[in-house]
Parts: sequence; C-alpha cells; structure tokens
Amino acid sequence: MVTTKRETAAQVKAEFFRTLGHPIRVRVVGLLRDGEMTVGQLQAELGIDSSGASQHLAAMRRAGILEARKEGTSVHYSVRDPRTFQLMESARQVIGSHLEEAHALLGELGEEAPGEGASSRKTRSR
Repeated sequence: MVTTKRETAAQVKAEFFRTLGHPIRVRVVGLLRDGEMTVGQLQAELGIDSSGASQHLAAMRRAGILEARKEGTSVHYSVRDPRTFQLMESARQVIGSHLEEAHALLGELGEEAPGEGASSRKTRSR
C-alpha cells in the first residue's frame, strides 16, 4: 500500500493532537505559558510523581511540543513554538462556543413548563 503525502501529513497532525490529548499535557502547556519551568516545578504544580512527569514530558518533547534545557542538575522545559498557545486558545474558544450554545438551549428548555411543548403553547394561544 502506497502512502500519499496527504495521508502522511494527516498522520503527523493526528499524532500531534493525540500527544496533546491528555489533561496533564494540556495543563503543562498552560503552565508554560508564562515561561519555562523545571521538572520539579511542573511536578509540584501538576501533583504527579516524577515517573508520571517524565513520561508526559518525554512524549511532548518527542512530538516537538516542548524543548528542554539543562542547567546544572535541573532540566527546564518550555513550549517550542508559541503558536501552540494560540492553538490552545482556539480550542478554548471553540469549546466555549459549544458550551454557550448548550447553555442557551437548556435555558430555552427550562422556560417550557413540564409537559408543555411548542405545540401545546400554540393551541393555548388561539
């Protein structure tokens, strides 16, 4: 089977999003918004053990999302491309929009009395 360039690009994109598809990793990007942090700082903020932190950070580094800088015995992590923050902000906006729509729909449903629908209101108003 021959893999086309489009299929390969789609696979790379899917892997990128799969890597970001874990709540801890999303939080890591959020924490690094204000600048680099050491592994210990990230561990403390995330409330996870060193093994878990290492696994998540390594996966994000392999995917090219993070870069590491060693200083003495400390490793400092930062987001490699600032557009990653834009991507996360876009995701927040899309999700927020969906939640606003759902909230508006719930509000409309709540305005109807139990057992009443649009057809019963039309009948009553005649």
